[in-house]
Amino acid sequence: MHDDALAALLELSHEIGREDRGFALLGEGNTSARLSATQFAVKASGACLATLRPEEVTVCDSPRLLALLDRKHLPDELMAKALLEARVDPQARKPSIEALFHAWLLTLEGVHFVGHAHPVHIVQILCSPRARDFAEHRMFPDEIVCCGPASVYVPYADPGLPLAWQIRERTKDFLREHGEAPRLILLQNHGVIALGATPRAVLGALLMAEKAARIFAGAAAMGGPTFLLPQHVERITARPDEAARQRQLF
Repeated sequence: MHDDALAALLELSHEIGREDRGFALLGEGNTSARLSATQFAVKASGACLATLRPEEVTVCDSPRLLALLDRKHLPDELMAKALLEARVDPQARKPSIEALFHAWLLTLEGVHFVGHAHPVHIVQILCSPRARDFAEHRMFPDEIVCCGPASVYVPYADPGLPLAWQIRERTKDFLREHGEAPRLILLQNHGVIALGATPRAVLGALLMAEKAARIFAGAAAMGGPTFLLPQHVERITARPDEAARQRQLF
């Protein structure tokens, strides 16, 4: 089971890291996969998604990292020590600093894979005053099918514990409102996180979100965008044919 999950994680990483997509350059971005209730695999710090190798994936102990989320602050040196102590294999490479939010997101129902990237067109919006609009509204039906009725919006926070804490709290708000895990989490001035039951769902959400970002920017140049009304979003979300299509896609 672990071998299958690790192979799928490597394939997802290579897809996200493709240079032609512009989702993650050099050592940008990270990916993870749930292995069990207490373990997950995550990209090692500094590794490149496009060329990620098995030895550049680190298996971590989830409870060790989840316990850190109850801390309000952790000095950098203690954070680095905690990441090393979370490794199941003490000889493995140091996990990404963002392993903290991966550990928590992989506890959500239906979430088995997570991909974090910095797609050019999405990040250009996240670095603008329109970032929250892009996160909380939808413009066309396929955006809803692939990316969900809305995304979680997280104001800028320092990578590591502050960012992981903000992601947890904002995602809890989303869960209370929508009753299910989000497909996308948008990080102000930073990047995007996609969640899914399969690597295909994660990649599909990223691809559609990047398409939506291009449409958003183009519509904004013409005085828009014009967003779908809440009842339109609810209708697409509830349509049996769209649900069937979503199952076929992901």
